[in-house]
Amino acid sequence: MRVLIYSHDSFGLGHLRRCRRIAHALVGSRKNLTVLIISGSPIIGSFDFRARVDFVRVPGVVKLRNGRYTPLNLLIDIEETLTLRASIIQHTAIAFAPDVFIVDKEPLGLGGEVEPALERLKAQGCRLILGLREVMDSPDRLQAEWDRKGVMPALERLYDELWVYGPEGFHDPLMGLTIPQMVRDKVVYTGFQRTVAPSARVGLAEPPVDEPYVLVTPGGGGDGADLVDWVLSAYEADASIPMAPVFLFGPFMDSQLREGFQARVQALGRGVALEFEAVPETLMEGARGMVCMGGYNTFCEVLSFDKPAIMVPRTEPREEQLVRSRRAADLGLVDLLIREEDRSPETMAGALRGLAWRRPPSDVLPAGWLDGLGVLCRRVVGEPDHDMDHADLLTPLAGHAAAGPGGRGR
Repeated sequence: MRVLIYSHDSFGLGHLRRCRRIAHALVGSRKNLTVLIISGSPIIGSFDFRARVDFVRVPGVVKLRNGRYTPLNLLIDIEETLTLRASIIQHTAIAFAPDVFIVDKEPLGLGGEVEPALERLKAQGCRLILGLREVMDSPDRLQAEWDRKGVMPALERLYDELWVYGPEGFHDPLMGLTIPQMVRDKVVYTGFQRTVAPSARVGLAEPPVDEPYVLVTPGGGGDGADLVDWVLSAYEADASIPMAPVFLFGPFMDSQLREGFQARVQALGRGVALEFEAVPETLMEGARGMVCMGGYNTFCEVLSFDKPAIMVPRTEPREEQLVRSRRAADLGLVDLLIREEDRSPETMAGALRGLAWRRPPSDVLPAGWLDGLGVLCRRVVGEPDHDMDHADLLTPLAGHAAAGPGGRGR
């Protein structure tokens, strides 16, 4: 059985990590299954993949502040880049001949680059699945985006299923949109995706600090400087915060900003700053709490490792993180701080002190909400092979990754 996964990956780590997690779960569920990932991530080569999982990288693009895209490295215009990407995607799809094609988030791909492959595979009888985060954006923004891109006809005509990577009852990503009933009937809620630490310790050989610590993680780091600055300011203003800070900057943080933060951490005389960890699960497992922005993957990790957490969502260019964080806070799963409302060091310091006494998410998490990987595996392959350990559906590869941009490598 062959599964093809597409992720446009213009920036950040979220799409790549989600697709990699799904691929590992699928090959763990059946021995005769193989997965190929098409990705535009510039750091996909910094991650290890399990046997029977591989990737094809298309030329990278990056989204500018004005919402437009530009080539990441090539000295050609964006139209030529998208044409090249579409050609690689279509030829890969034809040559690989998948039984199932999973498209991550962008129904037609970046600039419509996946539509020709979808048309061709549909005609060949391939099962087409669109995977959506449980929160996409505010309804008015998402409706305008999908109207502009002509998404709804594609959902009606091309896709067999729409997977929502969250549990029914947390949030409906299509709420407030004008949705034909035949599209609504294709929706399948899978649940959140559980993450576990590797069975063999990888990455850091020892805990990063000698005292209990809070892991501060802005995801890929490209838009996380404000979060790091706010937490650092709190520790600089209040030496009584009970847990040391461990900062994981992410590979996309600006190098000058990163160097400035490293100097401030060193001057603080407490905690540590790390540039990049390809296997951050070990750090998360050892933390007493987490401070994060509110992206999908990090939220799944907060729930999976059952960590008290403060979420500080970004509000632009999408409201996805804000919607998710507010809903999670309403359910008592996390604490919420919004920078635009109060970004004083004292506010963050008070939240960090409270984190030491906060109850874990498991106290209020409904049963089954972290079963997403098992659900989607069953929808692809039916029941998993009986002679395989069920934990193999979830356990990430315990390997060593090459160094990413700005990373130290392991």
